[in-house]
Amino acid sequence: MSGSLPPIEQPIEQPIQSRLNGLFRPNGSLFYGWWIVGIASLIQFQGAILWMHAYGAYTVLLQNEFGWSMALLSGAFALTRIESVLLGPLQGWLVDHFGPRRILTIGMGMFGVGFLCLSQVDSLPGFYLIVFLMSVGGSLGGFHTLMVSIVNWFDRHRTKAIAYAQIGFPIGGLSVPAVAYGLEHHGWRFMSLASGAVVLLVGIPLVQFIRHRPGEIGEQVDGGLPVPNRMDSSQSTATNQSLTWRQAVRTPAFWLISFGHGLAMLAVSAVLVHLIPHLTFGLGLSITTASILASSVSVFHLVGLLVGGYLGDRFNKRWICILCMICHGTAMLFLAYFEYLPLLIGFGVLHGLAWGIRGPQMVAIRADYFGPHSFGRIMGISSMIVMFGLIGGTMICGILYDLFGNYRLAFQMIAICTILGALCFYLARKPEFQH
Repeated sequence: MSGSLPPIEQPIEQPIQSRLNGLFRPNGSLFYGWWIVGIASLIQFQGAILWMHAYGAYTVLLQNEFGWSMALLSGAFALTRIESVLLGPLQGWLVDHFGPRRILTIGMGMFGVGFLCLSQVDSLPGFYLIVFLMSVGGSLGGFHTLMVSIVNWFDRHRTKAIAYAQIGFPIGGLSVPAVAYGLEHHGWRFMSLASGAVVLLVGIPLVQFIRHRPGEIGEQVDGGLPVPNRMDSSQSTATNQSLTWRQAVRTPAFWLISFGHGLAMLAVSAVLVHLIPHLTFGLGLSITTASILASSVSVFHLVGLLVGGYLGDRFNKRWICILCMICHGTAMLFLAYFEYLPLLIGFGVLHGLAWGIRGPQMVAIRADYFGPHSFGRIMGISSMIVMFGLIGGTMICGILYDLFGNYRLAFQMIAICTILGALCFYLARKPEFQH
């Protein structure tokens, strides 16, 4: 009988395993860029659980102890965002020239010392000054500095890497009830002191493993074969197509993305600072219970990051951002009009998914449009615009709450602005590279 049997006895490589190896072990061993992603996620977790997600709980206790209004407490958070407007371009230049590791170390030191000082605060001017110090430290030792490193280490898998690096932020949000419990049972001064110790003893050692570019340790972008020397491996096709920061700011896309990102941050900052006060003052929940309910946002933020990393590497990032802006606005309308648990969970689903899916696109779309070479400065200049969203969201809510005794009008205004922000991304077309 002629012919041969199908070679079923030969092992067939599993497609999933092959894809995972190509993603995480392209050269036979774990690509060092993923270690950087893991460290970045841990740093994001630390900042989220100790401060960004916990700030709303701090405001409740500070108001009870000192009688400061929500506008004043919101102003402390919002005013410190001005440091990002002033620091952004300088921070970008520092990171591009001195590398992320040194800047992260300085930032972590300032952030940790700020927590230690916060534990001793007894006046509003002192509180503002300390929060400003913590904000500068958190910026230098946080998101933007970490993203400069990741953008230089990844190209094909950039959006996934950015998304995975941000996973620590929603996990930190999920863990905030533990901090809220500590605040209620041990006091905000003790928790601030303990937080400072964690930042100094854990955060600073962690960032020593960050590297600016793959060429520093003989690797290539996305884990290609090792290069024979320590030359800057960022001289890849992607880098050769990079715009300078001067070229980037002359494109409409730079401004449209920046304004769209800033409008998204209206919703994000409003929820970060005012969701727990809304649930406690407006609905009468305890701080711990409100933190548990607010953690639903973090659950879906985490899901959104995992989904957003996959979507951003496969589909048009601009259209993803448009849909996410509409979801942000719809979620804020839910928060403005509904007080029942199922609909509040609906807010958490929409806002969390939109935040998680959109977040990685904000970094990746800039890298795609402008390239990685001057990315630190481009992000720094863009942050001067984006931070007005952080300032606006917190201040709008704080002032209108003090005027009307509730957040409804503030949430309505933010919802409308966020939905209109979808137009910015619709118009933000990719510029032609200039050689």
